[in-house]
Amino acid sequence: MKLFDVYPINDITIVKAKGSYVWDQEGQQYLDLYGGHAVISIGHTHPHYVQRITEQLNKVGFYSNSIRIPLQEQLADKLGKVSGRPDYQLFLCNSGAEANENALKLASFHTGRKKVVAFRKSFHGRTSLAVAVTDNPAIVAPVNQTENVIFLPFNDDAALEECFAKQGNEIAAVIIEGIQGVGGINVAEAGFLQAISRLCKQYGSVFVADSVQCGYGRSGKFFSHDFAGVDADIYSMAKGMGNGFPVAGIIIAPELHAKHGMLGTTFGGNHLACAAALAVLEVIEQENLIANAAETGKYLMDELKKIPQLQRVRGKGLMIGFDVPEELKDLRKNLLWNQRVFTGEAKPNTIRLLPSLALRKKDADEFLEAIREEIHTMASVVVK
Repeated sequence: MKLFDVYPINDITIVKAKGSYVWDQEGQQYLDLYGGHAVISIGHTHPHYVQRITEQLNKVGFYSNSIRIPLQEQLADKLGKVSGRPDYQLFLCNSGAEANENALKLASFHTGRKKVVAFRKSFHGRTSLAVAVTDNPAIVAPVNQTENVIFLPFNDDAALEECFAKQGNEIAAVIIEGIQGVGGINVAEAGFLQAISRLCKQYGSVFVADSVQCGYGRSGKFFSHDFAGVDADIYSMAKGMGNGFPVAGIIIAPELHAKHGMLGTTFGGNHLACAAALAVLEVIEQENLIANAAETGKYLMDELKKIPQLQRVRGKGLMIGFDVPEELKDLRKNLLWNQRVFTGEAKPNTIRLLPSLALRKKDADEFLEAIREEIHTMASVVVK
């Protein structure tokens, strides 16, 4: 049997990882500024994380949500404290798409409405409703297409106001990434998020803050939406939540009420997932990783802005993007193969940095040296 060919693959096999570094089967070391797509939040194979999961595995790895799982309650309590939302409710699931799917379903249950507002260049997942609110027709199958989604321009207050004036009483939810990831590291303006919050309250709609990639401390605040000083009704989270273990969830404002059978999951909130998620929050707290993301991210962005060939350096914390001109279109590929640095991309010409929140200044300096060297090499080749 062959694998279903849906990913472009770099011919590298990672066999070892620690902190912000990984090693391939040949023993070659790479600096990881991609974090497996923003997943590695506290660093690869953090000893506390490994210990937490190992100890739990030696007790019980899984049982269903038909019994009480105290680890879920411990996780909810810790998450409430670290996120600053102790009065919210936690529903656990397995992936970011599943988190957004449940968030929108819950919003529709709560309001009795069908329409959802999403934004251009959004990415919310690949499951049925999550992909329907994703602005990429290439990955929306015919069965996923719906007339219930309204796409608006990102950061366009006037378009948002006009939409609510015309259809506000039909809108179940507005879903927005605080920083668009796949869309190219586009930061939602504080005033725009404040307008969403105000209009949702005015029309009885649900404000869904997609924090799957931009949450969990990556931006320098727990949720990137926090920069606007507003509270969403539902926050979705995944990726950095488990540092590589599949775990996700939504936290839900107290005004939204549960009933049995409304949402459900087989694997969500299992013992190992909760152990992993608790370990992540414990390390984030103990090692002040949100503050480190803010400080190291600012340093990295400030230094990148000094490199004249890089365009539109942007982001918050350790969620950073910059554009490259046509003559440097191979920069990301060359960083991987010549400098041994993993980075991410957004089409057509954006490089994305999504490293561990524990990235050290000397790791950032190593990357800066690598990118300067590669740009210099590429420029020399063009001149010749």
